[in-house]
Amino acid sequence: MEFDPDRPYRCSPALALRPEPFGALAYHFGTRRLSFLKSTKLVEVVRSLEHHPSAAAALVAAEVGPEEHRTYLAALARLAEAGTIEPRPPGPPPR
Repeated sequence: MEFDPDRPYRCSPALALRPEPFGALAYHFGTRRLSFLKSTKLVEVVRSLEHHPSAAAALVAAEVGPEEHRTYLAALARLAEAGTIEPRPPGPPPR
């Protein structure tokens, strides 16, 4: 499935995030894939995805500047392709 920034996402339930000074290490226990989140702001966006109606809304909530949206959306698309984040099932966001 192609990444759609207007869709709701969440971290994969098989994901572990380990904070690092540069951002975080993301390990997916299902695929055994390790990803590097290279900014603390990207980590904030990824952690908050499930609380927003869309990936684009998560960027706005994290105060990612409009000039950076393209970069962050490309990073989220790569994370979706790797299975690190996934579409959230229908329904209201968790509280």
